[in-house]
Amino acid sequence: MEVGALVIIFALVVLFAFLGLGAWATVKAVGAAKRGVDRTITQARRTVEDTTLRARSLGQVGVTGALAQLRLDLRTSMRATQAALYQGVQADASLKESIALFERLSRHGHELDDELKRLEQEPDRKRIAERLPELRERTAKITESADSLRWSARDRARQFADEDLAALSAQIEVESSALRDWSRESVDDLTAAAAAWEAGQGPGAGAGASGAGAGAAASGRASSVPERPALDPSGPAVSYPWQKAPRREATS
Repeated sequence: MEVGALVIIFALVVLFAFLGLGAWATVKAVGAAKRGVDRTITQARRTVEDTTLRARSLGQVGVTGALAQLRLDLRTSMRATQAALYQGVQADASLKESIALFERLSRHGHELDDELKRLEQEPDRKRIAERLPELRERTAKITESADSLRWSARDRARQFADEDLAALSAQIEVESSALRDWSRESVDDLTAAAAAWEAGQGPGAGAGASGAGAGAAASGRASSVPERPALDPSGPAVSYPWQKAPRREATS
């Protein structure tokens, strides 16, 4: 009876565990889908707003067109810098400090963009026109700082790529020089010569060497590696994949 109760309790624990895991997976899936929808909506809103700003900067003159151009310049610079830094940090962790500086700069950029957006609805165009020099200066400071971060990150990535390419080219040149050194024996030749030398140092070779004269001994010392043994004509012929198969003779 106790064993049956334990089995039932264990089954219930497993069931609740599976139910909890399923609920967690459902919540995660719903959250991921919601984030995907939010990103899509945000991207669509940005695209529409950028298109509107371009139309205003090109089609309208005066204060309205100037404000639209300032917002467009600000958003374009900040967005390009953000993409460059967040993509570059995946390969270069030292860009994390640059990202921290960019996030501080982004707060000033958001404040300026919100202010320019509010001024677009301001009816007092004369007062806005008086503030345009100051607004241009603020926009220039932010965009110049963003551009500096972006180009520094790109220059750093290009420098690393150039150094890696230079090292790779040097390695390839060394390998190419080694491949062109025709005077060196191949690995197979050296292996065969070593095997033949070891065979010559066996017990049978010792008996033959005892009856040899001084001239043979001097000759043996002069050449530590004997000549390669002749191929055995009775052995099977070596075939290569590029050779054609031998034609069989017809038998009557």
